[in-house]
Amino acid sequence: MTPLIEIRDVSKIYERGKQKVEVLHHIDLDVAKGQFLALMGPSGSGKTTLLNLIGGLDSPSGGSISVGGQRIDNLGTGALAKWRASQVGFVFQFYNLMPMLSAQRNVELPLLLTRLSAGERRKRAAIALELVGLADRASHKPAELSGGQQQRVSIARAIVSDPTLLVCDEPTGDLDRQSAEDVLALLRALNRDHGKTILMVTHDPKAAEYANQTLHLDKGTLVEQAAA
Repeated sequence: MTPLIEIRDVSKIYERGKQKVEVLHHIDLDVAKGQFLALMGPSGSGKTTLLNLIGGLDSPSGGSISVGGQRIDNLGTGALAKWRASQVGFVFQFYNLMPMLSAQRNVELPLLLTRLSAGERRKRAAIALELVGLADRASHKPAELSGGQQQRVSIARAIVSDPTLLVCDEPTGDLDRQSAEDVLALLRALNRDHGKTILMVTHDPKAAEYANQTLHLDKGTLVEQAAA
């Protein structure tokens, strides 16, 4: 079967003045549809850079990246933004919620870029909040929610447009252990019960145990692959 994500000979170079820093070195990687993949490695190993390339937040310096048969490394800025909005849901360490908006309105935000009616946007946001177990917190603003609840709102926002791929960068890095386990259990349920393909960067070996595959990066190179 053709993988959902195909990465071939991908490198990423940043220029700092006259200095060139190669953050990723000739990466080859296939990710199957329905996979829950954890990316681990020390700080500066290139984990977040690789995640950003796959999610279309950045472009490689060399090589190719295909997602669902689409070569995203060849897309222009506008086309890449449109692809990203329809195909990728993002979950970050810091929840990036709008403080003056309710949970419901925060979850609706990605749908403002669509042609859906206001009623349909509300309906889809309500379904997403129910899916993450926060239907009873729809009217609450972020300051009225715990850290774990805020992260679940951000996950609801990430899935409200039914994306192909969930990209999670240290999603439990700002949470206590119990809240972290709740969020990880939710991600695993989205993978197992709803077939979401998930890529997660984490420093936490316990978090990686929730994935069904772990890859290790070191100095921009894939150095180990282990099945959980």
